[in-house]
Amino acid sequence: MDKIYDIIIIGSGPAGLTAAIYTTRANLKSLIIAGAKWGGQLQLTTIVENYPGFPDGIQGPHLMTAMRKQAERFGAQILDTDFVSGDFSKSGGPFKVRAGDKEYEGKAVIIATGADTKWLGVPGEAEKIGHGVSSCAPCDAPFFRGKNVVVVGGGDSAMEEALVLTDFAQNITLVHRKDSFRASEIMQKRVKENPKIKILFNTQVKEILGDQKVEKVRLLNNQTNEESEMPIDGLFVAIGHIPNSKVFEGIERDERGFIKVQDHYRTNVEGIFVAGDIHDAEYKQAVTAAGFGCAAALEAQWWLTGMK
Repeated sequence: MDKIYDIIIIGSGPAGLTAAIYTTRANLKSLIIAGAKWGGQLQLTTIVENYPGFPDGIQGPHLMTAMRKQAERFGAQILDTDFVSGDFSKSGGPFKVRAGDKEYEGKAVIIATGADTKWLGVPGEAEKIGHGVSSCAPCDAPFFRGKNVVVVGGGDSAMEEALVLTDFAQNITLVHRKDSFRASEIMQKRVKENPKIKILFNTQVKEILGDQKVEKVRLLNNQTNEESEMPIDGLFVAIGHIPNSKVFEGIERDERGFIKVQDHYRTNVEGIFVAGDIHDAEYKQAVTAAGFGCAAALEAQWWLTGMK
């Protein structure tokens, strides 16, 4: 450990890279611990049509590569190494973090490790993510205009996905493995009253079929053990997200694992800030994550310079 960074950013999705653009332009010596699989969930997507500035859309990996180059242009040092641990016991810093087999020290830290989609884990799913399998209707619904789709889940997120899709898809089948939803009553009412949405309770997805894209889904009725196949064009998984927060000992989290925001993107530890899906359980959009990254970077800058 030969130098102390002004700020260490853990994570390299839209939140982390945007934060780095702001910290480096503020002349703060910045280190990004990007991870071996850098770039966040946008690395798994195809065309992104709702990120401002790209009227014809942009491929997710291309967007992340552009963000990375911009952060590097302003002087950010990027390590494609996984975060291992951090000593966050000393409020106010400096903080020591370990990535790979090396230790680094920073006066402040921004945690931006995001949240991973809970996938079904069934055959045919992984290879069709971005080719008919999605976890974000606000992102991908326009690609399914006039198509037949399945939404899997039983909470508010699944209801929201199904309702967003009604503006585009021809038919939506909402599949839930239990005999009742856990979603709020008002969301259930909206779904049940929408003529485009068909509901299948006690039903599980067993396999997603198709050559290069989604063509069918194999379903199991877990009460009768009867299997069936349904021709579809797309499948949306809405069974929740897992925030990547367990490795951050001493940082307060809510009951779902999302890091608690104390005041303007600060955590319970003075000098440690948070940005993106690691604390945001509501929006889960690239543009909001980038906005959170900007805000966390400004807060960290003001804190480091004693301006706030």
